[in-house]
Amino acid sequence: MAEALLKRLAGDRIYVDSCGLRHEAEEEEKAAVDPFARVVMSEIGVDLADHAPKTFDELEDDSFDLVVSLTPEAQHRAVELTRGRAVEIEYWPTFDPTLAEGSRDNRLAAYREVRDFLARRIGERFGRGAAG
Repeated sequence: MAEALLKRLAGDRIYVDSCGLRHEAEEEEKAAVDPFARVVMSEIGVDLADHAPKTFDELEDDSFDLVVSLTPEAQHRAVELTRGRAVEIEYWPTFDPTLAEGSRDNRLAAYREVRDFLARRIGERFGRGAAG
């Protein structure tokens, strides 16, 4: 969600990539975007159909100026990835919406909260003017 939100804000003026610690899908299957993430992003006009989730090991480029991590585990991995490089690292503690329980509506509400939190943080960090 964060990658799509920043791309929506900044277009192609900022190189943006994202990854997770592991695929949620089975190894044999192509990793797919979480269906709840797809729903809540489509609510704001963002289509994740072409997004292919990947892990740190699958990043095509590792020469970033800034790495933003959302979980403690990702923060540790980002520090390892960037060791010895001049890279800014920020940690934005973010609730994992996959942990939400209950009805479909309750789970979607958790994803919306994360989406909105990320949109606010991205707007604050990269400025509303990033989109031009």
